Amino acid sequence: MNFNMELPGLKGVNIEEMVEQENRVLVYISMPIKEHICPACGEKTKKIHDYRMRKIGHLSFWGRLTKLMYKCRRYRCQCGKRFAEKASFVERYQRYSREANQAMTIQSAKSKTFKDAAMILGTSISTIIRRFKKQAKAVLPKGVQLPKAIAIDEYKGDTDAGKYQLIIANAETHEPIDVLPNRRLQTIKTYLQKYGQEVEIVVMDMNGSFKAAVQQALGKPIIVADRFHYCRYIHWALDEVRRKVQKEMHAYDRKKSKKMRFVLHKNSDNLSEEERWYLNRYLALSSELKQAYELKEAFKQWFTESKRRENIQEVKSGLEAFYRKVEEVGIPSFLKSIQTLKNWQNEILNSFVFGYSNGFLEGINNKSKVLKRNAYGFRKYEHFKAKILLGHLYKKIELYVG
Repeated sequence: MNFNMELPGLKGVNIEEMVEQENRVLVYISMPIKEHICPACGEKTKKIHDYRMRKIGHLSFWGRLTKLMYKCRRYRCQCGKRFAEKASFVERYQRYSREANQAMTIQSAKSKTFKDAAMILGTSISTIIRRFKKQAKAVLPKGVQLPKAIAIDEYKGDTDAGKYQLIIANAETHEPIDVLPNRRLQTIKTYLQKYGQEVEIVVMDMNGSFKAAVQQALGKPIIVADRFHYCRYIHWALDEVRRKVQKEMHAYDRKKSKKMRFVLHKNSDNLSEEERWYLNRYLALSSELKQAYELKEAFKQWFTESKRRENIQEVKSGLEAFYRKVEEVGIPSFLKSIQTLKNWQNEILNSFVFGYSNGFLEGINNKSKVLKRNAYGFRKYEHFKAKILLGHLYKKIELYVG
């Protein structure tokens, strides 16, 4: 009895019977008889030699594990050659259908863990890992020619390659390119020397090791400091003053000051009436804290105006004026912060000339950390690297199985 229906991935296949068991569905199928070309002599033949039953894994139907019981036909040619018929739904020597293999490939990259993918698709973890490694080898190159503008940043991977890994991304398209096994100067330098001949702009946080590696590998590239990373030095200086001042406060004010510390960092235009009251109260309790807050506001004003200015000399003059203001006040934490800004001044000014940022890369790193946490960590660096890169590659593909 043939069913007058077509199932996903089984177009043009004869469905002879469907047997429902306790935890799975068996679908008995066969291919229509047609002429085949002999692989030995090239002659056409329709002579049937025999049949063999093949059990093939397929996508689950109605939430149940599905097996295709394929009655595979073998043909016989007049030259004596015997060969199996060609099937559109399964490749030669495979135990899973094309649809199932495709689902395994995508699910292995998109699932939280390999175990989750195996449970969804009704197969073993080792099978999922084999499909994952095969896809990673086929899609992800060993090394790629880096584009004109790149962004680099570290993340905590905790793999067999080390505690920290380094991710490299395209600063213009915001696509991750590669992941290095560690953040050591020599590793970065060697990689950039090998693949970074066309790199002209590098966006990074204020890491001296990264800067040295880039300069040694690429000569004199344009290094752009990420805006968030140099702005936070001023906020750290303000926070250091707050911690120092609140030690001298009454117990109630000390606790409340710590709880309401965000009002010192929040944009003053966005403060509510209650938050502004607390801000004025704690600034009135300490002249040093008030001076520190005013310096933070002066830096914020310079930063906001600099984003609108087209003349980089005006931006530089404004930054130097901020240095002088800090030196006049003489707060140690701010003096220490502006020394760091002075050391990175060229890179800071480049952030206004070129407008690149590492913000998107922080987002990729955050997703990587969530991926690691959901999987309870990755032991192998190669697996974690492929998960990050393949996950980004397949992020627009939605897969529903079952």
